[in-house]
Amino acid sequence: MIDFSQKKFGIISLGCDKNRVDSEKLLSIIKSRGCNVTSDIEQAQILIVNTCAFLNESRKEALYTTIDCAEYKKDKLEKLVVTGCLPQKFIGEIFPSLTEADIFLGTCDYDRFFEALEESYAGKRINYVGFGNAEYYNGRVLTTPQHYAYLKISDGCNNHCTYCLIPKIRGKYESYPIEKLVEEAQKLGELSELILVAQDVTRYGIDLYGRKMLTELLEKLSSLDNIASIRLLYCYPEMIDDNLISVIKNNKKIIKYLDIPLQHSEDRILKLMNRKGNRESYLSLIKKLRESIPGIALRSTFITGFPSETEEECDALCDFLRQAKFENCGFFEYSKEPDTAAYKLKNHISGKIKKRRIKKLYSVQHKLSEEKLKTFVGTKLRVLCDGINYAKNCFEGRAYFSAPDIDGKVYFNAPRAVQGEYYDVIITDSDSCDLLGKTEDYYDR
Repeated sequence: MIDFSQKKFGIISLGCDKNRVDSEKLLSIIKSRGCNVTSDIEQAQILIVNTCAFLNESRKEALYTTIDCAEYKKDKLEKLVVTGCLPQKFIGEIFPSLTEADIFLGTCDYDRFFEALEESYAGKRINYVGFGNAEYYNGRVLTTPQHYAYLKISDGCNNHCTYCLIPKIRGKYESYPIEKLVEEAQKLGELSELILVAQDVTRYGIDLYGRKMLTELLEKLSSLDNIASIRLLYCYPEMIDDNLISVIKNNKKIIKYLDIPLQHSEDRILKLMNRKGNRESYLSLIKKLRESIPGIALRSTFITGFPSETEEECDALCDFLRQAKFENCGFFEYSKEPDTAAYKLKNHISGKIKKRRIKKLYSVQHKLSEEKLKTFVGTKLRVLCDGINYAKNCFEGRAYFSAPDIDGKVYFNAPRAVQGEYYDVIITDSDSCDLLGKTEDYYDR
Protein backbone atom coordinates (compact mmCIF):
# COMPACT_ATOMS: atom_id res chain seq x y z
CA MET A 1 0.00 0.00 0.00
CA ILE A 2 1.29 3.44 -0.93
CA ASP A 3 1.15 6.16 1.71
CA PHE A 4 -0.57 8.83 -0.36
CA SER A 5 -0.55 11.25 2.59
CA GLN A 6 3.06 11.90 1.63
CA LYS A 7 2.07 12.94 -1.89
CA LYS A 8 1.00 16.36 -3.11
CA PHE A 9 -2.20 16.46 -5.20
CA GLY A 10 -3.23 19.18 -7.63
CA ILE A 11 -6.31 19.65 -9.80
CA ILE A 12 -7.24 21.65 -12.89
CA SER A 13 -11.00 21.96 -13.32
CA LEU A 14 -12.20 22.79 -16.83
CA GLY A 15 -15.68 23.69 -18.01
CA CYS A 16 -18.74 24.74 -16.08
CA ASP A 17 -19.58 25.40 -12.44
CA LYS A 18 -21.17 21.94 -12.25
CA ASN A 19 -17.79 20.48 -13.14
CA ARG A 20 -16.27 22.66 -10.44
CA VAL A 21 -18.52 21.02 -7.85
CA ASP A 22 -17.37 17.59 -9.03
CA SER A 23 -13.76 18.72 -8.66
CA GLU A 24 -14.45 20.02 -5.15
CA LYS A 25 -15.96 16.68 -4.16
CA LEU A 26 -12.96 14.79 -5.49
CA LEU A 27 -10.68 17.13 -3.53
CA SER A 28 -12.69 16.32 -0.42
CA ILE A 29 -12.19 12.58 -1.01
CA ILE A 30 -8.47 13.23 -1.35
CA LYS A 31 -8.32 15.37 1.81
CA SER A 32 -10.32 12.79 3.76
CA ARG A 33 -7.41 10.40 3.23
CA GLY A 34 -5.07 12.85 4.93
CA CYS A 35 -3.48 13.90 1.66
CA ASN A 36 -2.01 17.29 0.82
CA VAL A 37 -3.55 19.48 -1.88
CA THR A 38 -1.53 22.20 -3.56
CA SER A 39 -2.75 25.08 -5.74
CA ASP A 40 0.68 25.18 -7.42
CA ILE A 41 0.38 22.51 -10.08
CA GLU A 42 4.13 22.55 -10.68
CA GLN A 43 4.54 21.13 -7.16
CA ALA A 44 1.96 18.36 -7.61
CA GLN A 45 3.11 14.76 -7.69
CA ILE A 46 -0.37 13.59 -8.68
CA LEU A 47 -2.21 15.98 -11.00
CA ILE A 48 -5.87 15.68 -12.01
CA VAL A 49 -7.42 17.30 -15.08
CA ASN A 50 -11.21 17.32 -14.70
CA THR A 51 -12.46 17.77 -18.24
CA CYS A 52 -15.39 19.17 -20.18
CA ALA A 53 -16.54 17.61 -23.46
CA PHE A 54 -19.65 19.66 -24.22
CA LEU A 55 -18.20 21.26 -27.36
CA ASN A 56 -15.36 20.49 -29.75
CA GLU A 57 -13.47 23.49 -28.37
CA SER A 58 -13.91 22.09 -24.85
CA ARG A 59 -12.48 18.76 -25.94
CA LYS A 60 -9.51 20.47 -27.57
CA GLU A 61 -8.86 22.43 -24.39
CA ALA A 62 -9.00 19.24 -22.33
CA LEU A 63 -6.57 17.42 -24.63
CA TYR A 64 -4.13 20.32 -24.91
CA THR A 65 -4.21 20.88 -21.14
CA THR A 66 -3.44 17.22 -20.50
CA ILE A 67 -0.59 17.20 -23.00
CA ASP A 68 0.84 20.42 -21.54
CA CYS A 69 0.62 19.03 -18.00
CA ALA A 70 2.55 15.94 -19.02
CA GLU A 71 5.61 18.19 -19.29
CA TYR A 72 5.66 18.37 -15.48
CA LYS A 73 6.69 14.69 -15.46
CA LYS A 74 10.18 15.96 -16.22
CA ASP A 75 10.21 17.38 -12.71
CA LYS A 76 7.94 16.37 -9.78
CA LEU A 77 4.84 14.97 -11.46
CA GLU A 78 4.45 11.20 -11.04
CA LYS A 79 0.88 10.52 -12.16
CA LEU A 80 -1.47 12.39 -14.49
CA VAL A 81 -5.17 11.63 -14.04
CA VAL A 82 -7.90 12.59 -16.55
CA THR A 83 -11.44 12.61 -15.19
CA GLY A 84 -14.91 13.86 -16.07
CA CYS A 85 -16.84 14.30 -19.26
CA LEU A 86 -14.13 13.67 -21.86
CA PRO A 87 -13.27 10.12 -20.75
CA GLN A 88 -16.91 9.44 -19.87
CA LYS A 89 -17.97 9.94 -23.48
CA PHE A 90 -14.82 9.41 -25.53
CA ILE A 91 -12.73 6.87 -23.61
CA GLY A 92 -12.60 4.57 -26.65
CA GLU A 93 -10.81 7.25 -28.66
CA ILE A 94 -8.60 8.84 -26.02
CA PHE A 95 -7.34 5.86 -23.99
CA PRO A 96 -5.13 4.46 -26.78
CA SER A 97 -4.06 7.89 -28.06
CA LEU A 98 -3.70 10.14 -24.99
CA THR A 99 -0.75 8.19 -23.65
CA GLU A 100 0.40 11.17 -21.59
CA ALA A 101 -2.30 10.29 -19.02
CA ASP A 102 -1.86 7.42 -16.58
CA ILE A 103 -5.42 7.11 -15.25
CA PHE A 104 -8.88 7.73 -16.71
CA LEU A 105 -12.03 8.10 -14.59
CA GLY A 106 -15.54 9.05 -15.71
CA THR A 107 -18.05 11.34 -14.08
CA CYS A 108 -19.18 8.78 -11.47
CA ASP A 109 -15.96 6.94 -10.69
CA TYR A 110 -14.35 9.02 -7.96
CA ASP A 111 -14.89 6.29 -5.36
CA ARG A 112 -12.32 4.24 -7.33
CA PHE A 113 -9.76 7.06 -7.38
CA PHE A 114 -7.27 5.66 -4.87
CA GLU A 115 -7.68 2.12 -6.12
CA ALA A 116 -6.82 3.35 -9.60
CA LEU A 117 -3.78 5.17 -8.20
CA GLU A 118 -2.53 2.02 -6.47
CA GLU A 119 -2.75 0.06 -9.73
CA SER A 120 -1.09 2.85 -11.67
CA TYR A 121 1.87 2.93 -9.32
CA ALA A 122 2.16 -0.81 -9.96
CA GLY A 123 3.01 0.11 -13.55
CA LYS A 124 -0.34 -0.02 -15.38
CA ARG A 125 -2.29 2.51 -17.42
CA ILE A 126 -5.76 2.54 -15.88
CA ASN A 127 -9.19 2.89 -17.48
CA TYR A 128 -11.82 2.89 -14.71
CA VAL A 129 -14.51 4.70 -16.67
CA GLY A 130 -17.87 3.28 -15.68
CA PHE A 131 -16.48 1.24 -12.78
CA GLY A 132 -17.67 3.55 -9.99
CA ASN A 133 -20.83 3.16 -7.91
CA ALA A 134 -22.14 6.69 -8.69
CA GLU A 135 -23.16 7.25 -5.06
CA TYR A 136 -23.92 10.78 -3.91
CA TYR A 137 -21.09 12.34 -1.92
CA ASN A 138 -21.52 15.61 -0.05
CA GLY A 139 -17.98 16.42 1.06
CA ARG A 140 -16.48 19.54 -0.52
CA VAL A 141 -13.24 21.52 -0.60
CA LEU A 142 -14.26 24.92 -1.93
CA THR A 143 -12.29 26.36 -4.83
CA THR A 144 -14.40 29.52 -4.98
CA PRO A 145 -13.82 32.48 -2.65
CA GLN A 146 -15.02 31.38 0.78
CA HIS A 147 -18.11 33.65 0.79
CA TYR A 148 -19.95 31.93 -2.08
CA ALA A 149 -20.34 28.39 -3.36
CA TYR A 150 -22.23 26.34 -5.92
CA LEU A 151 -24.64 23.58 -4.99
CA LYS A 152 -25.28 21.03 -7.76
CA ILE A 153 -28.78 19.72 -7.09
CA SER A 154 -28.95 17.12 -9.86
CA ASP A 155 -26.98 15.53 -12.67
CA GLY A 156 -27.88 14.58 -16.23
CA CYS A 157 -30.63 15.92 -18.47
CA ASN A 158 -33.89 14.74 -20.02
CA ASN A 159 -34.43 17.61 -22.45
CA HIS A 160 -32.55 16.13 -25.45
CA CYS A 161 -31.94 19.37 -27.30
CA THR A 162 -30.71 18.38 -30.75
CA TYR A 163 -27.39 20.27 -30.46
CA CYS A 164 -26.43 18.96 -27.00
CA LEU A 165 -24.25 16.05 -25.90
CA ILE A 166 -25.04 16.27 -22.18
CA PRO A 167 -27.59 13.38 -22.07
CA LYS A 168 -25.04 11.20 -23.89
CA ILE A 169 -22.35 12.16 -21.35
CA ARG A 170 -24.20 12.58 -18.06
CA GLY A 171 -27.21 10.36 -18.65
CA LYS A 172 -30.79 10.88 -17.51
CA TYR A 173 -31.81 13.61 -15.09
CA GLU A 174 -31.12 12.51 -11.53
CA SER A 175 -32.18 14.67 -8.57
CA TYR A 176 -30.24 14.45 -5.34
CA PRO A 177 -32.32 13.95 -2.14
CA ILE A 178 -33.34 17.12 -0.34
CA GLU A 179 -31.95 16.00 3.01
CA LYS A 180 -28.53 15.29 1.50
CA LEU A 181 -28.43 18.65 -0.28
CA VAL A 182 -29.36 20.45 2.92
CA GLU A 183 -26.61 18.58 4.77
CA GLU A 184 -24.11 19.50 2.06
CA ALA A 185 -25.13 23.16 2.21
CA GLN A 186 -24.73 23.17 6.00
CA LYS A 187 -21.18 21.87 5.66
CA LEU A 188 -20.19 24.70 3.32
CA GLY A 189 -19.86 27.16 6.18
CA GLU A 190 -20.96 30.78 6.34
CA LEU A 191 -21.96 31.86 2.83
CA SER A 192 -23.07 35.23 1.56
CA GLU A 193 -24.39 33.48 -1.56
CA LEU A 194 -25.32 29.89 -2.39
CA ILE A 195 -25.75 29.33 -6.13
CA LEU A 196 -27.96 26.43 -7.23
CA VAL A 197 -26.90 24.74 -10.46
CA ALA A 198 -27.96 21.80 -12.61
CA GLN A 199 -28.62 21.27 -16.29
CA ASP A 200 -32.18 22.33 -15.38
CA VAL A 201 -32.78 23.36 -11.78
CA THR A 202 -36.51 23.83 -12.39
CA ARG A 203 -36.98 20.12 -13.13
CA TYR A 204 -35.65 19.22 -9.70
CA GLY A 205 -37.49 16.40 -7.93
CA ILE A 206 -39.70 15.02 -10.70
CA ASP A 207 -37.66 11.83 -11.08
CA LEU A 208 -37.18 11.32 -7.34
CA TYR A 209 -40.43 12.52 -5.81
CA GLY A 210 -42.86 12.36 -8.72
CA ARG A 211 -43.35 16.13 -8.86
CA LYS A 212 -41.37 19.38 -9.02
CA MET A 213 -39.75 20.00 -5.65
CA LEU A 214 -37.54 23.03 -6.26
CA THR A 215 -39.69 25.29 -4.11
CA GLU A 216 -39.54 22.83 -1.22
CA LEU A 217 -35.77 22.62 -1.58
CA LEU A 218 -35.53 26.42 -1.58
CA GLU A 219 -37.55 26.64 1.61
CA LYS A 220 -35.28 24.11 3.34
CA LEU A 221 -32.08 25.81 2.17
CA SER A 222 -33.28 29.31 3.03
CA SER A 223 -33.99 28.17 6.58
CA LEU A 224 -30.28 27.49 7.15
CA ASP A 225 -28.56 30.08 9.31
CA ASN A 226 -25.28 29.79 7.40
CA ILE A 227 -26.86 30.77 4.06
CA ALA A 228 -27.46 34.50 3.59
CA SER A 229 -28.85 34.36 0.04
CA ILE A 230 -29.63 31.92 -2.77
CA ARG A 231 -29.21 32.44 -6.53
CA LEU A 232 -30.82 30.27 -9.24
CA LEU A 233 -29.05 29.41 -12.49
CA TYR A 234 -30.30 27.47 -15.52
CA CYS A 235 -34.10 27.58 -15.18
CA TYR A 236 -35.86 26.15 -18.21
CA PRO A 237 -38.69 28.48 -19.26
CA GLU A 238 -41.37 25.79 -19.58
CA MET A 239 -40.82 24.69 -15.97
CA ILE A 240 -41.20 28.11 -14.34
CA ASP A 241 -44.65 28.10 -12.74
CA ASP A 242 -46.70 30.36 -10.46
CA ASN A 243 -45.55 28.51 -7.36
CA LEU A 244 -41.88 29.14 -8.12
CA ILE A 245 -42.56 32.77 -9.04
CA SER A 246 -44.34 33.27 -5.72
CA VAL A 247 -41.46 31.76 -3.73
CA ILE A 248 -38.87 33.89 -5.54
CA LYS A 249 -40.98 37.00 -4.91
CA ASN A 250 -41.70 36.39 -1.23
CA ASN A 251 -38.66 34.58 0.10
CA LYS A 252 -36.24 37.30 1.19
CA LYS A 253 -33.21 35.06 0.90
CA ILE A 254 -33.75 34.30 -2.79
CA ILE A 255 -31.98 36.77 -5.04
CA LYS A 256 -34.35 38.34 -7.56
CA TYR A 257 -32.41 36.96 -10.50
CA LEU A 258 -33.07 34.13 -12.94
CA ASP A 259 -30.88 32.61 -15.60
CA ILE A 260 -33.23 31.26 -18.27
CA PRO A 261 -31.44 29.63 -21.25
CA LEU A 262 -33.73 30.26 -24.23
CA GLN A 263 -31.20 29.47 -27.03
CA HIS A 264 -33.23 31.17 -29.77
CA SER A 265 -36.37 33.21 -30.32
CA GLU A 266 -37.71 31.99 -33.66
CA ASP A 267 -40.22 29.17 -33.72
CA ARG A 268 -38.74 27.24 -36.66
CA ILE A 269 -35.26 27.16 -35.15
CA LEU A 270 -36.58 26.31 -31.70
CA LYS A 271 -38.47 23.35 -33.17
CA LEU A 272 -35.31 22.15 -34.92
CA MET A 273 -33.50 22.46 -31.58
CA ASN A 274 -36.24 20.39 -29.90
CA ARG A 275 -36.96 23.27 -27.55
CA LYS A 276 -40.50 23.30 -26.18
CA GLY A 277 -41.20 27.05 -26.17
CA ASN A 278 -41.74 29.66 -28.85
CA ARG A 279 -41.26 33.39 -29.28
CA GLU A 280 -44.71 34.26 -27.97
CA SER A 281 -44.44 32.05 -24.87
CA TYR A 282 -40.97 33.40 -24.07
CA LEU A 283 -42.07 37.03 -24.28
CA SER A 284 -45.15 36.20 -22.22
CA LEU A 285 -43.00 34.60 -19.51
CA ILE A 286 -40.62 37.56 -19.42
CA LYS A 287 -43.52 39.97 -19.06
CA LYS A 288 -45.07 37.85 -16.30
CA LEU A 289 -41.81 37.66 -14.36
CA ARG A 290 -41.21 41.40 -14.55
CA GLU A 291 -44.79 42.19 -13.49
CA SER A 292 -44.83 39.61 -10.69
CA ILE A 293 -41.36 40.32 -9.27
CA PRO A 294 -40.56 44.03 -9.61
CA GLY A 295 -36.91 44.65 -10.36
CA ILE A 296 -36.09 41.03 -11.19
CA ALA A 297 -32.90 40.60 -13.23
CA LEU A 298 -33.11 38.16 -16.14
CA ARG A 299 -30.24 36.49 -17.92
CA SER A 300 -30.28 34.20 -20.95
CA THR A 301 -28.09 32.43 -23.48
CA PHE A 302 -28.58 32.09 -27.22
CA ILE A 303 -27.08 30.07 -30.05
CA THR A 304 -26.59 31.57 -33.49
CA GLY A 305 -25.61 29.84 -36.71
CA PHE A 306 -27.79 26.79 -36.07
CA PRO A 307 -28.20 24.73 -39.28
CA SER A 308 -30.39 26.54 -41.84
CA GLU A 309 -30.76 29.69 -39.67
CA THR A 310 -31.41 32.54 -42.09
CA GLU A 311 -30.19 36.12 -41.89
CA GLU A 312 -33.79 37.16 -41.28
CA GLU A 313 -34.06 34.80 -38.31
CA CYS A 314 -30.88 36.22 -36.83
CA ASP A 315 -32.29 39.73 -37.28
CA ALA A 316 -35.51 38.56 -35.61
CA LEU A 317 -33.45 37.33 -32.66
CA CYS A 318 -31.90 40.81 -32.44
CA ASP A 319 -35.40 42.29 -32.32
CA PHE A 320 -36.32 39.79 -29.61
CA LEU A 321 -33.41 41.00 -27.50
CA ARG A 322 -34.64 44.58 -27.85
CA GLN A 323 -38.09 43.49 -26.66
CA ALA A 324 -36.89 41.29 -23.83
CA LYS A 325 -34.28 43.71 -22.46
CA PHE A 326 -32.28 41.13 -20.53
CA GLU A 327 -29.91 42.45 -17.92
CA ASN A 328 -27.25 40.00 -19.11
CA CYS A 329 -26.84 37.64 -22.07
CA GLY A 330 -24.38 35.13 -23.42
CA PHE A 331 -24.10 34.15 -27.08
CA PHE A 332 -22.54 31.06 -28.65
CA GLU A 333 -21.81 29.93 -32.16
CA TYR A 334 -23.48 26.64 -32.99
CA SER A 335 -20.96 23.81 -32.72
CA LYS A 336 -21.45 20.77 -34.97
CA GLU A 337 -21.18 17.91 -32.52
CA PRO A 338 -21.05 14.25 -33.63
CA ASP A 339 -23.67 11.98 -32.04
CA THR A 340 -26.24 14.77 -31.83
CA ALA A 341 -29.39 14.99 -33.94
CA ALA A 342 -28.46 18.44 -35.28
CA TYR A 343 -25.24 17.03 -36.72
CA LYS A 344 -27.31 15.34 -39.44
CA LEU A 345 -29.31 18.44 -40.38
CA LYS A 346 -28.79 20.07 -43.76
CA ASN A 347 -27.56 23.58 -44.55
CA HIS A 348 -24.89 24.04 -41.89
CA ILE A 349 -23.68 27.63 -41.59
CA SER A 350 -20.10 28.63 -42.34
CA GLY A 351 -17.82 29.75 -39.54
CA LYS A 352 -17.43 33.19 -41.12
CA ILE A 353 -21.19 33.81 -41.10
CA LYS A 354 -21.54 32.52 -37.52
CA LYS A 355 -18.83 34.90 -36.32
CA ARG A 356 -20.53 37.83 -38.05
CA ARG A 357 -23.90 36.97 -36.56
CA ILE A 358 -22.58 36.56 -33.04
CA LYS A 359 -20.87 39.94 -33.34
CA LYS A 360 -24.21 41.44 -34.39
CA LEU A 361 -26.00 39.92 -31.39
CA TYR A 362 -23.37 41.12 -28.93
CA SER A 363 -23.57 44.60 -30.43
CA VAL A 364 -27.31 44.73 -29.77
CA GLN A 365 -26.99 43.41 -26.22
CA HIS A 366 -24.11 45.72 -25.33
CA LYS A 367 -26.24 48.72 -26.25
CA LEU A 368 -29.12 47.41 -24.16
CA SER A 369 -26.85 46.68 -21.21
CA GLU A 370 -25.20 50.07 -21.50
CA GLU A 371 -28.58 51.80 -21.39
CA LYS A 372 -29.65 49.69 -18.40
CA LEU A 373 -26.47 50.33 -16.43
CA LYS A 374 -26.62 54.07 -17.07
CA THR A 375 -29.83 54.21 -15.05
CA PHE A 376 -27.87 53.26 -11.92
CA VAL A 377 -25.49 56.23 -12.14
CA GLY A 378 -26.21 58.52 -9.21
CA THR A 379 -28.05 55.83 -7.28
CA LYS A 380 -26.97 53.68 -4.33
CA LEU A 381 -26.58 49.92 -4.82
CA ARG A 382 -26.07 47.15 -2.29
CA VAL A 383 -22.89 45.41 -3.42
CA LEU A 384 -21.34 42.14 -2.25
CA CYS A 385 -17.56 42.57 -2.02
CA ASP A 386 -15.73 39.79 -3.88
CA GLY A 387 -12.26 41.09 -3.03
CA ILE A 388 -9.59 43.45 -4.31
CA ASN A 389 -8.85 44.14 -7.97
CA TYR A 390 -5.16 44.97 -7.88
CA ALA A 391 -5.00 45.94 -11.55
CA LYS A 392 -7.66 48.62 -11.05
CA ASN A 393 -6.48 49.51 -7.53
CA CYS A 394 -9.95 49.21 -6.00
CA PHE A 395 -12.41 46.71 -4.59
CA GLU A 396 -14.70 44.67 -6.81
CA GLY A 397 -18.08 43.16 -6.16
CA ARG A 398 -21.49 42.38 -7.54
CA ALA A 399 -25.00 43.74 -7.27
CA TYR A 400 -27.94 41.31 -7.18
CA PHE A 401 -28.22 41.35 -10.98
CA SER A 402 -24.78 39.78 -11.48
CA ALA A 403 -23.68 36.17 -10.96
CA PRO A 404 -19.98 35.34 -10.48
CA ASP A 405 -17.77 34.98 -13.55
CA ILE A 406 -20.52 35.34 -16.17
CA ASP A 407 -21.92 38.84 -15.49
CA GLY A 408 -20.49 42.31 -14.93
CA LYS A 409 -18.92 43.72 -11.78
CA VAL A 410 -19.10 46.79 -9.59
CA TYR A 411 -15.67 48.34 -9.06
CA PHE A 412 -15.65 50.62 -6.05
CA ASN A 413 -13.44 52.63 -3.76
CA ALA A 414 -13.82 52.49 -0.02
CA PRO A 415 -11.62 53.16 3.04
CA ARG A 416 -11.81 49.41 3.66
CA ALA A 417 -13.98 46.50 2.55
CA VAL A 418 -14.15 42.88 3.62
CA GLN A 419 -14.64 40.04 1.17
CA GLY A 420 -18.08 38.51 1.63
CA GLU A 421 -19.71 41.56 3.21
CA TYR A 422 -22.23 43.97 1.67
CA TYR A 423 -21.68 47.69 1.12
CA ASP A 424 -23.83 50.56 -0.04
CA VAL A 425 -22.06 51.90 -3.12
CA ILE A 426 -22.86 55.19 -4.83
CA ILE A 427 -22.58 54.56 -8.57
CA THR A 428 -20.56 57.23 -10.37
CA ASP A 429 -20.06 55.77 -13.86
CA SER A 430 -20.90 52.83 -16.13
CA ASP A 431 -20.09 51.12 -19.41
CA SER A 432 -21.72 48.24 -21.29
CA CYS A 433 -20.64 45.65 -18.70
CA ASP A 434 -19.59 47.16 -15.39
CA LEU A 435 -20.33 49.88 -12.87
CA LEU A 436 -17.97 52.19 -11.00
CA GLY A 437 -18.64 53.73 -7.61
CA LYS A 438 -17.57 54.51 -4.08
CA THR A 439 -18.89 54.16 -0.57
CA GLU A 440 -20.22 57.25 1.17
CA ASP A 441 -17.29 57.31 3.59
CA TYR A 442 -14.69 57.31 0.81
CA TYR A 443 -12.99 60.60 0.12
CA ASP A 444 -11.06 61.14 -3.10
CA ARG A 445 -7.47 62.10 -2.54
